Amino acid sequence: PQGVPCANSHRCCPRGSHCSADSESCVTSLGTEKPHVAPRAVPCPDGRSECPDDATCCVTASGAWGCCPMPQASCCADKVHCCPHATVCDLARGRCLSPSGDNVPLGTTFPAWKRQPSVPVTVRQVLCPDGHSACPDGSTCCKMPSEQYGCCPLQNAVCCSDGQHCCPQGTTCDLEHSTCTSARPLLSLPKALARAGDVRCDNETSCPDGSTCCRLSSGAWGCCPLEQAVCCPDHVHCCPQGSTCDPEGSSCLLEGGGRQPWLQKSPALAWGGDVRCDEETSCPDGSTCCRLSSGAWGCCP
Repeated sequence: PQGVPCANSHRCCPRGSHCSADSESCVTSLGTEKPHVAPRAVPCPDGRSECPDDATCCVTASGAWGCCPMPQASCCADKVHCCPHATVCDLARGRCLSPSGDNVPLGTTFPAWKRQPSVPVTVRQVLCPDGHSACPDGSTCCKMPSEQYGCCPLQNAVCCSDGQHCCPQGTTCDLEHSTCTSARPLLSLPKALARAGDVRCDNETSCPDGSTCCRLSSGAWGCCPLEQAVCCPDHVHCCPQGSTCDPEGSSCLLEGGGRQPWLQKSPALAWGGDVRCDEETSCPDGSTCCRLSSGAWGCCP
């Protein structure tokens, strides 16, 4: 939103930055006027990961370190959730129990960032003719029997008439023998990944409607709970549209000269289908939401 077009080029840069002389990169005022000052961080036990100063390091289900957005938090046994300091995880009921008997909702960990700088990731995708579905770069959109689009993992591919398979460019589908004319086996089409109403980050992840996709320091997408937000250079926080991130003051500088606390991003959601489990998760069309032993939702096909 409100990007800056580069002169004599098809490229553009985010608001608050300007194009380099060769139009090959975007230069931020933060990077040219003064060095970036990293926010205070909590080092995790592996010595390579860090969390924000007001967070707690927790091991995730993958074995990597994640961050619970609470100081001195309790890490839950499912390696997904966490609870405030001096409370106990009650995964069966999805709550945190305090000594006084009060219940508070479980918190969710987000990926910790590595101490070494992350490598920028350029994401490209192929938009399908319906204007809603998208496939990864280098693939081809093919219509399936459901009239939805699927993704053939070949560029400029031939879509077979059965709506389930595809062949390389320059070949013909031989459905009777399940091959392409070059004797290559037919390739099956996975469902194109899209969810109406959500903000699409790439071909695998999305954020809730009314939010903004921002990169986390891990390289994965995160969600800022603001529309057309400014993604802060610390890869953890974000600010309202038209404001500027101030890492030194841990706040947002507003256009009128005031300040407000900056917001923390949450991990983006994997795209689901039409079966809603709750407000944040869904399963592919034709499946059923079932609880996993961790208390999270799983999908029965």
